[in-house]
Amino acid sequence: MNMPQTEKINEVEVSDQNKINDTNRHGQLKIFLGYCAGVGKTYRMLQDGIVSKRNGVDVVVGIVETHGRTDTEALVRELEVLPRKNIQYSGIVIDEMDLDILMERRPQLVLVDELAHTNIPGSRHAKRYQDVEELLNAGINVYTTLNIQHIQSLVDIVYQITGVRVEEIIPSSFMESEIEIELVDLSPEKLQQRLSEGKVYIPQKAQLAMQKFFKKGNLLALRELSLKYTAKRVDVDLLSYRESEEILEVWPVESKLLVGISSSKNTERILLITHRMAADLEAEWYAVHVESLQQARYTGKARNQLYRNINLAEELGAKVVALSGSDIADEIIKFAKQKNVTLIITGLSQRSRFQELVRGSVFDNLVKKSSPINVLVVGGNPQVTAPSKSPPAKKLEYKPYFMGFLSVTTVFLLSWMFPQWILTHNLLMILLLPTLVSGILWGISVGLFTSVVALGLYDFFFLQPIFSFGISDYLYLSNIVLFILVVLGVSWIGRMIRWRADSARHRERFVYALYNFSREIIGAENFDDILNRATRSIVEAFESDIVILLPEKSGKLELTAKSKTELVLNEMEQAVAIWVYKNGRHAGKGTSTLSSAKWYYVPLKARDRVLGVICLMKLDVDKTFSPEQKRLLEAFAGVVALALTKANK
Repeated sequence: MNMPQTEKINEVEVSDQNKINDTNRHGQLKIFLGYCAGVGKTYRMLQDGIVSKRNGVDVVVGIVETHGRTDTEALVRELEVLPRKNIQYSGIVIDEMDLDILMERRPQLVLVDELAHTNIPGSRHAKRYQDVEELLNAGINVYTTLNIQHIQSLVDIVYQITGVRVEEIIPSSFMESEIEIELVDLSPEKLQQRLSEGKVYIPQKAQLAMQKFFKKGNLLALRELSLKYTAKRVDVDLLSYRESEEILEVWPVESKLLVGISSSKNTERILLITHRMAADLEAEWYAVHVESLQQARYTGKARNQLYRNINLAEELGAKVVALSGSDIADEIIKFAKQKNVTLIITGLSQRSRFQELVRGSVFDNLVKKSSPINVLVVGGNPQVTAPSKSPPAKKLEYKPYFMGFLSVTTVFLLSWMFPQWILTHNLLMILLLPTLVSGILWGISVGLFTSVVALGLYDFFFLQPIFSFGISDYLYLSNIVLFILVVLGVSWIGRMIRWRADSARHRERFVYALYNFSREIIGAENFDDILNRATRSIVEAFESDIVILLPEKSGKLELTAKSKTELVLNEMEQAVAIWVYKNGRHAGKGTSTLSSAKWYYVPLKARDRVLGVICLMKLDVDKTFSPEQKRLLEAFAGVVALALTKANK
């Protein structure tokens, strides 16, 4: 009598353990995407569900709308259909998917139609996609259907095409999660035929639909939009796969362009050409700037030109990327292979022959190492591409040279005073020590100067003939040459290490500033506290005045927070702020959009929604924000926007 009871207890324990395992596992989502109602999304979903059932998967129908189609109803009858939940609303009873029954039943796969559906008030969640999220979090796989016009990032585009603004929206953040998308496609002609045959809507409604939303032009545009969206998703999956498998070979599946950004005036022309090519090819394009040791030598004019080029690339819609490395060509090629770039666009080298001989040619290295990526060379503009002049000499700082001279002479005098402790042939190695230290601390020129001083003292006082600058034994000549080469090499390495350390400190400051700002905003207690903390932190970080504009209930922008009570925006500045709010792009001083403004404007964007505008003006009004500062400002604005979104909920 006890055995059956024991077996039953064991079965319950195994069942409970399976439920725990399912809960820990996140479910997989597959979306059957179409460009319009009637292309066959629900039919395809049911077909795949039946195939899964035949393969031994536990499949149930959570909710499917057949719209009276007999072929769809026939497929539904082959699957287990869970009962719906009856909800009374405005005096009528409406059926919705019963989430509680699904969670209790815990199938392996649930079929849920119409992902963008809005649930009846009184349901657990406002939107059906939130029901799906709960199922996925419980470890249950879901098949669902969706039309392209319901994706948040495409709503405005669909409105421009059809004149219809969709109200039921799936957030872009939901679509950016790990999901599988299967495109269900049908030609517009066949869709219109199905519509006229009453297979999509009833005949009276179908005729009206064909005259409005289902016009052939609309269908063609929506079909292209769905194809492009799916292709972009596939490209993201491909890049993810290549990165996980560490594949660097270029797969020319679609056109991707890359252009390098430098401090050259000719870069503006190359960017415009690349932008036109990308538009013609409908291709993604990158604008890459490599922060190298050479950038440390830029004059103020060259640095300002670099900033203008970066701003132009951003305005033209490029994905601007900042890299860091000692070999510019290597960094560009490495990035191009990672992103599966098919064409690199560059200009001719503007260095003189002597400069190329001394420093090397980025252009030549790029062409030699680019295979199998194609390289397009843009001819120079004679008015712009005159051979680059060397930067004007910086004001000579005498202190490093004096310190280097002092260190070498001190070591030499100690050696001269205690000759019994130091052999003559070892003195050169001892003099190498202060010379190397000088080169590491103060650069190549100081290292070379101190090496000349050290060799001069060694030759004059120790080499025969003594007290003259001459060498009787030419075996010492190789030692002298080696001495100079070692000093130059170590000085260059020291310079590189200092530059890398400065770059690392700069990136660390960026991350640390963002971390501190995020922590400050997270600690805010309410809406006003968020604005006050954001204002205070941004003023401290960027040494600027700040005004934050948020929309009223009427939609008009209102000055909500500011760093000083006397700060106001005139009509022109307010017009710029309105433009930024409507377009979701930065503008104002230091940009190529509405650049006559005195303020710099950054949109407060949370996902694809603009919540307001941050307006900033440097305390030193003649200065503008650098590209690094702009990137940090955009990150700050994103943190503030997310905090405001949560505070409004």
